Amino acid sequence: MTNLPGGRARTLYERVYCRRGMAENHIKSWKTHLAADRTSCSKATANQFRLFLHAGAYWLMWGLRAAMPKRAALRLAQFDTLRVRLIQIAARVVEMKTRICLHLPTSCPDHAILRIVLSRIPRLAM
Repeated sequence: MTNLPGGRARTLYERVYCRRGMAENHIKSWKTHLAADRTSCSKATANQFRLFLHAGAYWLMWGLRAAMPKRAALRLAQFDTLRVRLIQIAARVVEMKTRICLHLPTSCPDHAILRIVLSRIPRLAM
């Protein structure tokens, strides 16, 4: 039962209820997987800056997940899974004049998907 005007049950469910649920899931992943709810500093400006950094981390993780190929299993993965499988890997970084090379270990199980995603990252900045 609802008193919302206009619309059928399916439309209300998809446009109102599901979107609200997705917003709550985004907040939950921001708090849980990126530890954004830790504002333990004594000054408000320090806590505000901490939240600003966490918002940037969320944007980067969301962009990383959005850069995945459409059929990749990691496209729907939670942020902690992305962090463990793609970010917390040992790699040798070589900085050159015009590019940065990442040398991954031969035992990296997700090296193919990581190569695809890293080639798409410059598009996130636009």
